[in-house]
Amino acid sequence: MSEPVLIVGAGPVGLTGAILLARQGIPTIVLESRETRAIIGSRAICVQRDILDILERAGVGRKIVDAGVTWYSGRMFYREHEVVVMTFPEPPPGQFPPFVNTPQNIIEQILEDQAAREPLVDLRYDHTVVALSQDDDGVTLSVDTPGGRADVRGTHCIAADGSRSTVRKLLDLPFEGRSFDDKFLITDIRAKLDFPVPERRFYFDPEWNPGRQVLLHPQPDSVWRIDWQVPEDFDLDTERENGGLHARVRQVIGEGADYELIWASLYRFHQRRVPRMRVDRVLLAGDAAHVMSPFGARGMNSGLADAENAAWKLAAVRSGWAGPDLLDTYDTERGAAADENLKVTATTMRFLVPADDAERARRKDVLERSIHDQAARSEINSGKLSEPFWYLDSPLTTPGADTAAFPTEPSVPRPPIPGVICPDTQLGETRLRDTFGVNFTVLLGPAATTPEVPDSVPATTVVRLTQEAAQELQLAPTGLAVVRPDGYLAAKLTEARTRTDLPIALRRACGWVHQEATRT
Repeated sequence: MSEPVLIVGAGPVGLTGAILLARQGIPTIVLESRETRAIIGSRAICVQRDILDILERAGVGRKIVDAGVTWYSGRMFYREHEVVVMTFPEPPPGQFPPFVNTPQNIIEQILEDQAAREPLVDLRYDHTVVALSQDDDGVTLSVDTPGGRADVRGTHCIAADGSRSTVRKLLDLPFEGRSFDDKFLITDIRAKLDFPVPERRFYFDPEWNPGRQVLLHPQPDSVWRIDWQVPEDFDLDTERENGGLHARVRQVIGEGADYELIWASLYRFHQRRVPRMRVDRVLLAGDAAHVMSPFGARGMNSGLADAENAAWKLAAVRSGWAGPDLLDTYDTERGAAADENLKVTATTMRFLVPADDAERARRKDVLERSIHDQAARSEINSGKLSEPFWYLDSPLTTPGADTAAFPTEPSVPRPPIPGVICPDTQLGETRLRDTFGVNFTVLLGPAATTPEVPDSVPATTVVRLTQEAAQELQLAPTGLAVVRPDGYLAAKLTEARTRTDLPIALRRACGWVHQEATRT
């Protein structure tokens, strides 16, 4: 067996990266400092539709949907007033729902079971990294194991070891940003609540938490996640002892419902990131690279996107078809995604946790007006829900004639242009996205001539679209599109450009960026 890629951390990000690499023939060793997996606490729970596609490429997307609770509506309240109702359309048959609530502990267990079925994944618990060195050929980690200290060698390393990342510290990377004074109390309770459908509920300034907010999310097996914003001096142990925690739960669910407290924890939220997500042969992913407030579910979802981005590019390097610039684009693309997520969540936190009198006054004004003013309701910021980042400016993307016409602001509808994830559409009985994964994909319009793919690019799958699918992709009948292994559109070409520009677009998407920029 060839040398592995080393992965530090066996959470969702690390395990997903390992499985995706294994499915491209790359062995991995996953090092986890915990002695065993502790199945406690929901932690991250909300998985976005496009991230479910990543997990499905790791073999577990459908399982995670089946293990969770799908919700299509959310309600916002200001004091006793319901001010916002949002709904999501149900997906066509075979496609993933917009969001599913599956607790992180369940996701980790599903991923671990999948990793155990992958012969190229070597998961090692009770292995704590204590030192790191790199050279021109690989990475060496010194690891404390039950049998003593040992060195583990690999060609590259994905650091997915969380917000207190040891690897980040060993690389001497700063983790700059800010922390919020207010704390957040998170509980999991099991209760039969009298809600007509599973839905997200967000309470601003309820009488039982004045000046702050409470968030309620459904989970499987009649479990509910309740998040309270609490003051800095809040003490959980005292609340347990004096009955304050019980009283808080009762204020949310009422006196009539029986409940069981499963888990309670206290968090302070942070907005931080490393200055760069690649240091030579080490790629930092997930909370090791960036942390942000959870409102909008951008934490775990962005970490899993990091994992896929890292995995296909490392597989390309290991397989020999990556251009010299490909690995640099991990930081280019995922660093820009982290910046956007931090910008979005920082704006949310300024609404949820005002920093000064002016921000407090604006928040109160918006909420007061929202009772009677429909326009004011769009100004309420409870967290812009997670969505994929646009790679329009990536050096791997071949710009199209329509690329510059679309803004890249969050929550703007995403047209099928280069740099955007390929739409989820059907090809008869097959989902188009189910054809993506290990290889690049060339999508042909229904009347396009099958092109010759140059030998200088990796194995490429050619898929002919139906007329309906081509229309959804806004692709001319004689045109074609290039899709990366992670499902992003890398280029869209007209028939006249196919012969000359397809090889250039493919090589560009493989990381031959400087060379192709010179040629074009």
